[in-house]
Amino acid sequence: MIHFNMLIVKAILKFIVFLRCMNIEDNIKKIVYENPTPSCACKVSLDYLGDKWILIIIRDLFRKRHTFTHFLNESSEGIATSVLADRLKKLCKIGVIDFKYLDNNNKNKNYYLTDRGIELYDIIFALQLWTIKNVDFTYSENTTAWKLQVENQNHSTVKSNFKEEYKLFRKEMFGF
Repeated sequence: MIHFNMLIVKAILKFIVFLRCMNIEDNIKKIVYENPTPSCACKVSLDYLGDKWILIIIRDLFRKRHTFTHFLNESSEGIATSVLADRLKKLCKIGVIDFKYLDNNNKNKNYYLTDRGIELYDIIFALQLWTIKNVDFTYSENTTAWKLQVENQNHSTVKSNFKEEYKLFRKEMFGF
């Protein structure tokens, strides 16, 4: 009987992994906003995404950084480990990112943007475009390259290309 129960548990776990790999995100439920009072959509989105670290993490995921160490060591912003851990949990909770263990010991989480997260590129695009148009600052290498793309291509094409490029990376790296 114990052997049979273990087989059932293994089958259920395999099915869960199968569903995750099938990327069944189109049917993902909406995030439930905890405040029952009528709210402005802008305020609600800022409650979830308004922290600067949230957008930096999403930006870094689009740059194909996908581990805790990548976020800590490859971004010049200098996020604290406790803040990073908190924001990664928050993003997972609202379905913007998820993670997968790619090694055998289930030690290192490899994060990826869900389809919901990929949709946020339009916001990052708009913020970057606004900043370039309205703020005088020294451009990073990434900003310089991005600005050239934006100047030489249709904005819709740039956004679509970034999203598709990330989806290809996710498929190669995570299998979906």
